[in-house]
Amino acid sequence: MKGGEALILELNRIVHSSGIVSAVTSRRGLASRLRYLDSPAGREALAGQGVTARTVRLDAWEGHTVPGERERIDAAYWWRRRENLIRSGWLVRHLDNDGRGRRMEIYPVDQSHVDAKYSRPLSDRAITVRYIWTDLVHAWAARDAALVDEIWDDVITDLDSDYAAYAYVSSVGIGA
Repeated sequence: MKGGEALILELNRIVHSSGIVSAVTSRRGLASRLRYLDSPAGREALAGQGVTARTVRLDAWEGHTVPGERERIDAAYWWRRRENLIRSGWLVRHLDNDGRGRRMEIYPVDQSHVDAKYSRPLSDRAITVRYIWTDLVHAWAARDAALVDEIWDDVITDLDSDYAAYAYVSSVGIGA
């Protein structure tokens, strides 16, 4: 995949690892999500997913849902959580790490299926990335994949003369 796509997936992973851990299928997980969404913006997110106020009241008291309802509540929760982390600036501050940046691991494309005469010896790379986090989070928030790709190009130019080999990767990991 393109490096920018891998960055988007990694930011999604960071957001999902910072949220409610209990599954939405458990009573605790459902109640936690409904408490989190108990605000005007949360109710708007629920409505955006097609969850009615009546359903929320029933779910909160009885824990009963119609098929597919918990998935819509979960989607509303993650949407709202993502927006809150962006709006509050937590994600940028977390990644910027007081100006020290974060360590990024870059895993190149698996070349085990490439004919030996065409494969290149690529190794995993780890670099400390600074100064891009505000722009990256804003591009991710705006769902601007082209800008994320540009930011990825800035990241890999710091590697060395072999940076073009990392335009496409298997995955990217951010130590966050």
